[in-house]
Amino acid sequence: MDPKIFDDLAHRLADAVPGAVRDLRHDLTDNFRTLLQSTFARLDLVTREEFEVQSAVLARTREKLDKLGKQITELEKGLPEKS
Repeated sequence: MDPKIFDDLAHRLADAVPGAVRDLRHDLTDNFRTLLQSTFARLDLVTREEFEVQSAVLARTREKLDKLGKQITELEKGLPEKS
């Protein structure tokens, strides 16, 4: 993910802190940034591009599986009946 997003979120969170604590703003911003980065890292997120690629792969796999299922059905029709 873009580090600028974390910086922006950290600054917004630090700005939301009450005025009496604003002296610690720089420390809060750093702490918020670190917390956000570690939290997002643990979420094991993928980019939209990676998601779209995997979705396309899955769609192709489903198509192939359906085709193979139909071929198996046709082949089974040609087998002699068991008695």
